[in-house]
Amino acid sequence: MTVDPNLYITLSVSGLAGLAMVTAAGLSGWRGWLALKRQELAQHHSGTSQLEPAMPSAASRIEVADLKERIRKLEAIAAGVDL
Repeated sequence: MTVDPNLYITLSVSGLAGLAMVTAAGLSGWRGWLALKRQELAQHHSGTSQLEPAMPSAASRIEVADLKERIRKLEAIAAGVDL
């Protein structure tokens, strides 16, 4: 049984190309993660995150209003008042 040497060369080149692609993707992800961490540190040191409170979304405001209404109704029930 004879094995073609081109098969080994093709498999080796394909394996190296795949390894190079995985390495490039990993390096790109690592650089992106480092950039994210640098941005978080810069934001933390500048103090902008503590000075500017985030505005609540409309859905959260509606949910809070709904919870307040439920509490008001439960307090009325506990006090014996008919709504």
